[in-house]
Parts: sequence; structure tokens; C-alpha cells
Amino acid sequence: MKSLRELARRLEMLLRRKHFDRDLEEEMCLHLELKEREQREAGLSEEEARYRTRRQFGNTALLKEASREMWGWNSMEHLIQDIRYGLRTMLRNPGFTVVAVIALALGIGANTAIFSVVNAVLLRPLPYKDSDRLVVILHGEQNPVAAANFLDWRKQNHVFEGMGAAEYWTPTLTGVERPEQLWAVRVTSDIFPVLGVQPLLGRAFLADEDQPGKEHEVVLGFRSWQQRFGGDAKIVGRSMIMDGEAYTIIGIMPRGFKFAPFWATKAELWAPLVLANRANERDGNSLRIFARLKPDENLAHARAEMATITAHLEKEYPGTNRNVVVRPLKEKVVGNVRPALLVLFGAVGFVLLIACANVAHMMLARAASRQKEIAVRTALGAGRSRVIRQFLTESILLALLGGGAGLLLALWGIRLLVALSPADIPRVDTISLDGYVLAFMLGVSVLTGIVFGLFPALQASAVSLNDSLKEGGRGSTESIHRNRLRSLLVVSEFALALVLLVGAGLMIRSLFALQAVDPGFNPRHLLTLVVTVTGSKAGQPARRAAFYQQVLERVRALPSVQSAGMINHLPLGGEIWGWPFRIQGRPIPPPGEGLVAVYRVVTPGYFRSMEIPILHGRDISDADNLKAPGVVIINESLARKCWPGEDAVGKHITLDDMDKSPNWLTVVGVAKDAKQDEWAARPDIEMYLPYLQNHEYQENPKSPFAFLTLVARATGDPAALASAIEGQVRSLDSDVPVSQVQTMEHVVQAATAQPRFYLLLLGTFAAVAMVLAAVGIYGVMSYSVSRRTHEMGIRMALGAERRDVLWLVVGQGMVLALVGAVVGLLGALGLTRLMASLLYGVQPDDPITFLVVTLVLCLVALAANYIPAWRATKIDPMASLRYE
Repeated sequence: MKSLRELARRLEMLLRRKHFDRDLEEEMCLHLELKEREQREAGLSEEEARYRTRRQFGNTALLKEASREMWGWNSMEHLIQDIRYGLRTMLRNPGFTVVAVIALALGIGANTAIFSVVNAVLLRPLPYKDSDRLVVILHGEQNPVAAANFLDWRKQNHVFEGMGAAEYWTPTLTGVERPEQLWAVRVTSDIFPVLGVQPLLGRAFLADEDQPGKEHEVVLGFRSWQQRFGGDAKIVGRSMIMDGEAYTIIGIMPRGFKFAPFWATKAELWAPLVLANRANERDGNSLRIFARLKPDENLAHARAEMATITAHLEKEYPGTNRNVVVRPLKEKVVGNVRPALLVLFGAVGFVLLIACANVAHMMLARAASRQKEIAVRTALGAGRSRVIRQFLTESILLALLGGGAGLLLALWGIRLLVALSPADIPRVDTISLDGYVLAFMLGVSVLTGIVFGLFPALQASAVSLNDSLKEGGRGSTESIHRNRLRSLLVVSEFALALVLLVGAGLMIRSLFALQAVDPGFNPRHLLTLVVTVTGSKAGQPARRAAFYQQVLERVRALPSVQSAGMINHLPLGGEIWGWPFRIQGRPIPPPGEGLVAVYRVVTPGYFRSMEIPILHGRDISDADNLKAPGVVIINESLARKCWPGEDAVGKHITLDDMDKSPNWLTVVGVAKDAKQDEWAARPDIEMYLPYLQNHEYQENPKSPFAFLTLVARATGDPAALASAIEGQVRSLDSDVPVSQVQTMEHVVQAATAQPRFYLLLLGTFAAVAMVLAAVGIYGVMSYSVSRRTHEMGIRMALGAERRDVLWLVVGQGMVLALVGAVVGLLGALGLTRLMASLLYGVQPDDPITFLVVTLVLCLVALAANYIPAWRATKIDPMASLRYE
């Protein structure tokens, strides 16, 4: 065998080349051990033997100098050396490296994907100039504003440098091969300056172009320009026919421009909004108001001034200026999705922590197998900080590899998120991997490497040189502190996984509750579509009613149609109009304090097609026309509110002002409550008027509704009816477009899309967390069994039964699981309260969910503990004793 001096010379040569050889390291460990044993057998104490061995091993000044140079941290060369050594170490252990990289890739990739959503939706500024100074002004949280109020606010305020108004508009494009309903917005001339956006081509509206006679101009969106006009740069100055009138194209907005990410997101063109003839209109709330704060003003001052202005107007016009709110535009855009995104971001953070705990387990196990290497480094003069630095370099390299793999997962995950995202999540089309997301990924990778590498590095650097050089230094004499650290990691994994699973369980119960909701109608076998008559011959006011009646007759005659009817706005899929009403024989309430009900206009056949039961009274019939007394059907919520404990049929209400001669409508039926605009919301009070007796028609018979939504119940697949119904409409008038064709089941699915999307993500993260936790528990117990082979052999040699060994191992693992369950339950009780706004029909502290999730996770832990325990029972006592 080679002498220590010869080995020292070889090591000296390698150290000069900044290289360290593992085989040489192991050979030197063996010689060190033999030399130390020889000196102890000669009668020296353990401390003196170790001292003399180290002194003899490193007695040359050149070797000490080379050691100090190798273990130093004085230049980039040394860092590169550590990186090279770390890469070689990972290549020598490909199984360890692959498993660790996969675990980290899952955590880092999920965090990167969700952060890309958070960055695009919550963090990135809106695509307007100085978007932090933009605000919206509404009644309450979402109700629009009357024209006269807007004009007064704009004239009297001193905090805004600009204030504009917008109104939704759905014109019909004609003069083309196939007429089409467009999504558009009418705006005042100051709206584009308020937003700080200039057209790509042409110009925006001038200051006087929202006056009567100037309204036939239009600015196109970039997408509409590309799709309809092929991106022709000469399109400015040409005309297009909408609603039967010519509109001159004066400008093209830039790519990606959206008018308001929270409202009218489908708008593809803009026209002037004329308000001169609406200066006294204080009850027709239809405008969205946008304003820009002056540079020296703040939101608090703006709110105070608007409160003063609206208070004065409320005194002058009672009931018209109550509950006016000023909110930042960005807050309005992201307010509804912020809690859900933050919950998801926290969930993926938990997944990453569990992955870190798993890799930390692996690093601890590997550090235990590298004790001799660390002892040799220490013998050569490496201090504790040097050993820690080497381990951290390796862990950060491992994390960067995981981050690279996670980046690939994030790219795939982002595409999947965009594809699965509901349409009502704002700014989803802007989600991408930009510089901020890449910086986040890099920062998370480095931080992750430090987190899972620090504790193993500290443990490894605290190794006892003497114990590490002894073969018996492993096994039962392993550090108690290290075992406690592993136990702490297991407990933390279990607790984090339990919190995630409780959150997913609450979302599952919430989704079941949503699916169990009775919408008040039967969505199956039901097709819906919008028929718009403006801009066509059928759109002439005197011909509209007859045209709608002809459409219904032809649709009902189709062989696969059971029934058909029409309504002004489809439940869940259309707008909500509120209309004030008064009850006969009751005092007139003060202005602004009267009852307001959801206003529906329907044709005969609507209730039958939707299968909305008439609980009392009768349905609307063809006889309910202008020649017959006015009638109305109300929902059961209105009946309970206005006539509790009474029969509402035969009662009378009016939609007219009492200073006129009111037209009293007789309640002829009470319909079952039906969902209106939100699936999870309770239905509001609601009224249904016959189409030919609706309020608008009675005040101006020449202007009945320009569009109605048709609902047709089919005997088979409702989607197969679409082309046949459109053919019947076009056969009556080829200029009438059919739009928004969809089944009612699709409408219902869209209404519950957000909770289903959040459940999918949270459930996926929880499942990954459970798998990682199970793998972590299994790994720790398996490693523990392998380190206690000698102990198990002694127990069995002394008479312990195999079942005793089995329950010993399982019991120790389950104790950790139960401690983790207690910690996780306490954490879940606090953290799930943040999910309250995402839940429906279940409380954040629902005991059933907590109990079921805890039992499921404990069963998973039992399975993860049982396999290593079963392996422990197969240990041969004699073989284990000989092994030791």
C-alpha cells in the first residue's frame, strides 16, 4: 500500500491544478483511518492520535499553501472551480440529479407560470399613458350614469384634467355579402385624450364632433381593420354602412388597444356619442364615465370633491346622485380576480416549499454519504465556511437546472392557462414570458437553491472529523440534530400539503354546490341567438313586430323544434335593465327610494321554451296586445317582497310617473325565480311584460325593440338548429343578421367557468403537493431504515417479532404525519379564510372538508410509511450484524 507521504505528494500535484479526485480522496480516507488506528493501538489517546495523523498528513508547507489556495474564496477562478466540481458531483449521481431536478422543475415551473398571470393581470400597468391617474366614476360598484349627471360633473369638477363618457352600441353592418352585428362603443370626443391613446392612422374625434349632425364618423380597431379591410392604409376617408346609415372612417387605433379591459372588451369600433339632446336626462343610466386626475391631484381629493358635487346635485334633483364612487381604473379591471390569483400564487408557493423540503431530504442523505470527503477537506485545511460554500454552490446549480426545466414547463403551462382561461378574466391575452417573469424565475431558482441547500450544508460542515473517519461512524450514531431536521422537514411537507388539499377540497365542495343550483329553467336542448333588425327593411318601426312574429312562426314550424319564444335580454347571457315601478294603493316613495325590478320583455312561448314554471296565474298569450288591458308576470321574489303572505295575481303595478295618468298593469302570473346575471347570486325582483305591451312600445309604438333574443327548444341536438333558423331569418330579410348563436348549456358553463378554472388549478397543485409529500415521507422513512439496519438486526436477534419492527417504523412515521396534520389544520383554519370570496355554499372552516382531507392524507402517509417498514421486516439479523 502506498504511504501517506506518497499520497500527499499526489494530492499536492492535483491541488496545484485546482483539481480534486474522488478516488484519491477515498484512498486517503482509508490510510488516515489505518494510521489513526495504529497510533491508538500504540497507546495514544483518541485526540492525540487524530492530532498526530493530521500533522503528519499535512507537514509540508507547500501542501498547506496549496490547500489554502484551493479552499479560498478570493477570485472568480475559485468559483468556477466550485461549479466544475459541483457539476462533476451531479454527473456521478445521475439518479439523484434527475429526481431533484424534476421535483424542482415542478415547483419552479408552476410558480413561473402563475407569476406570468399575476404579472400580466395585476402588476403590469394598463396600456394607457400614466394609467395610474385614470379613474372610473359609477353609481355603486358597477351601475352606469345618466347623461345629465355626467355633464354636470364634467362642468363643475376641478380635479380632473379630462372626463369622458361611453355607451355600449351594437350596430348592424350591412352593404356586405353577409350582414353582421358588431360590437361598438359610442364615446364623447374627450375620451381618447383622457385615455392618452392616439390612432395609428388618421385621427380621433374633434371637440365638436359629438354634437348633433356630426355623429356619422367612426374609428376602427386594429383587428377589425385587418380582418374586414385587409389592413388597407387607404381606408381612411371611406364609408361603411351601419344601421342603414353611412359612417366615414376617420382613424385606425393601434394594435392591442382595448377601450376598457373591464367593460365592452369586444368593441372593435367607436363612434361619437351625442348628448346635447339628453342634457335633462337623469333617469336613463347608460353611460360609463372615465376621467384623468390632474398631475397635482390625488384620489382622496377627487373623491372628496365628487362627494361635494353630488351632494349639491342630490339636493337639487333628489334620488339622482346617490352612492357615486370614484375608483382607480386598474382596481376596477382586476378587482374581481385579484383574490383568486393571490390564492393560486400562494398555492404554487406551497408546492415549491414542499419540493424544496424533498430535495433537502435528499441533500441530507447525500451529505451523510459524503462525510469522509468532508473530513478530508477539513484535514486539508478547509474551514466550515468553505464546506458550506461548496454545498451551496452545488445546490444552486441543482436549482438552476430545475429552473431551466421549469421554464420549459412554464412555457407549456402558460399556453395551457391561456387556452383554458375563462373569457371574463381580464388581460389574459397579454400573458407572456417577459423580462420580469424571467427575472422572477431566476430569482426563485437561486433562492430555492439557498433554501434547500443551506441546512444540509450547515449539517455537513459540522461533521466530526474523528467520527467521520471511522466505518462505524454511521448507523445508529448518526446525529440526533440531523434526525430532528429531517423530522421537521417531514412535518412541514405534510402541513403544507394539508393546507393545499383543504383549499382544493373547499373548491370541490363549492363547485358541487354551484352545480346543484337550480337556475329556474332547463338549459338542456335549448338554442339561443340574437336577431337584430336595425339597418334592414324589417327594421322599420312599423314592421318590426310583424317580422318577429313571422320569425317565430317559421322557427316553430321546423320539424325538430318543440317551442320558441323571444326575450329582450337572455338570462345569464345578456344585459340587466332595471325599471322603477309603483304599487297601486300605496304611498309614493321619495325620489330614489322606490322599488326597481329587472325589466324583461317577452313573447308568447318564452316561458314554455325555457321551461320556467308559472307558479300562480297564467302565461302570456297572443291576446296580450295593444288592444287588451296591460298585464305583467312577476317572479316569486317580487311577489314575496311586495305581497308577503298574499296572492299577487290580480294586483296592479305601474311603470309610469304618478304625475301622469298611469297605465296600471295587472299581475296575471307569478313565475319561478330564474338566474339573471350571476350564477351564484340570488335572483333579484323581476317583471316580464308582453312584447306588444312593453313600456317602450306604449310610449312610442313606432320604436319597438331593435333586437330580441330567440330561444328555441329542440327535440335533439340544439346546435344542429342554428343553420336552419338562420336560413329562415334570412329568407324573410337577407339584411337581418343572426348573432351570438349558442346553446343555453354553453351559457351556463360560461357562468360557472371561473370557479371551475380555479378548481382545476388549485386541485392540480394540491395533487402535486400530495404526491411530493408522499414521496418525501417514503424517502425519509426508507433512508431511516437503511441507516438503522444494525439496530433492526439487534432487535430481531434479541427476539423482536417482524410485526414489532413493522409497527415501530410505521409508528415513528405516523407520529410525524399526525404532528404535520395538527400544524396543517391550524394553518388551514387561518389561510382558507382568504378564499371566502371564491366559495359558494360552503364555509372556509367546513369541518367535513377538514376531516376528509386529513383522513385521506393520513392514509397516503400510512402507505408511504408501510413500504419501508415492510422492507425493514425482511432484514436478515445475521447479515445486518456482519454488515456493521
